[in-house]
Amino acid sequence: MPHTSFPSRRAVLRVGGASLLGLSFPEMLRAAEAPKAKHRATAKSVIFLHQWGGPGQHETFDPKPDAPDNVRGWYGATKTKLPGVIFGERIPKIAAMADKLTIVRCMQHTMKNHNSAGYYSLTGVAPPTDDQRLRDSLELFPAYGSLVDKLAPAPKGVATFVAYPHVIADGSITPGQHASFLGKAHSPLFVNQDPSRADFKLPELTLPDNLSVERLESRKDILKLIDEQSDLLETSLVAQGLDESYQKAVAMLTSPRFKQAFDLTKESKKTRDAYGRTTYGQGCLLARRVVEAGAKFVNVYFSRAIGGKGQGWDYHGFNKESVTDRLDELLPMTDQTLPALLTDLEDRGMLDDTLVVWVGEFGRTPKISSNGGRDHWPQCYCAVLAGGGAKRGFVYGASDKLGAYSTVGQARPEDLAATMFEALGIDPETEVRDKLNRPLPIARGKPMRELFS
Repeated sequence: MPHTSFPSRRAVLRVGGASLLGLSFPEMLRAAEAPKAKHRATAKSVIFLHQWGGPGQHETFDPKPDAPDNVRGWYGATKTKLPGVIFGERIPKIAAMADKLTIVRCMQHTMKNHNSAGYYSLTGVAPPTDDQRLRDSLELFPAYGSLVDKLAPAPKGVATFVAYPHVIADGSITPGQHASFLGKAHSPLFVNQDPSRADFKLPELTLPDNLSVERLESRKDILKLIDEQSDLLETSLVAQGLDESYQKAVAMLTSPRFKQAFDLTKESKKTRDAYGRTTYGQGCLLARRVVEAGAKFVNVYFSRAIGGKGQGWDYHGFNKESVTDRLDELLPMTDQTLPALLTDLEDRGMLDDTLVVWVGEFGRTPKISSNGGRDHWPQCYCAVLAGGGAKRGFVYGASDKLGAYSTVGQARPEDLAATMFEALGIDPETEVRDKLNRPLPIARGKPMRELFS
């Protein structure tokens, strides 16, 4: 049977009973008045692999091989090292390392549009409405990494929050990719470059030959540099936020170790090949390098667009698109890159300190549509966690026989947000203030402590 855990009523009563019976009334008062203990960090950094478009649970981490044909889908299932736990047959390498993963099979919410669900998945805060026309604004909540930069920044000379290689959108830019009301100083070091290209570099960290480090002491000179290199304004949110983060930008410009993290030519051919010579594959390798250099939160966007050849996970089968052609591209890439990243982190002794989170904005419908594909389904989908203190070989929650609804456990984006913050040692109940000076908790859910050892 799968290793499944959820907080039972009996367990809750047992904990509550121990609290009531184990403390006298004065002791309870003292406990209530005592300051909260600092949350123990289990991870130094998070690599957030955002699967734009919505990967289907049936094709990945919750297949239903015994369901009817129009639910089971195009592929079978493969066994894992965990008794009774199966994955989709097109991800056998991931299945072979299931004993290193925590699989959440009960993710759920109610947002059915990409932009609203995408914002939810990138911030852990539900949008005001489920509207595909949801527009980016400073009224909406900041990205996870921006909150980390505000509350637990990396050392001087290192970007706390790094994001690349796309600004994701579906019609309009998806909110939740920057610092919003926290201010541009906390926006990510954003790299709008393809790390798989031979000429990949980081222009905002490249000084012209005629500009010495000493001249960077002059704010006027560095602003002139930005003006002269207008492409920086398109490729770097750090450049856009320079007025608010001048000292931070200068520190990164003069930090050799952090700059070197973006030089993928330092990696062996064997390592680069292991990740796959794709934008996403080399992006995951880059994530390992920037975390190694001290970054604390990295957003790697799987694709720029939700679907279509060479893009994301939105496989409706519209316009007579071959769904199997799309999946034969998406699944092998996933099966190569995720194991490569986790293996590389473990080989370097970094996996225990690095929490890797793989998740999309929602899953896909249990039943295949008349178009021959699967539509949007936020009611039940999967997330994968590895490293950073997460349990190894653990399945949290379960879905029904069609993969339509959760039968055991419940996990929402706000719970995943609280879980990541707590893993980094940040109290999820910490408050930040918006433009109207209203106090807002950084996470609206509860940490899923069952996922951690």
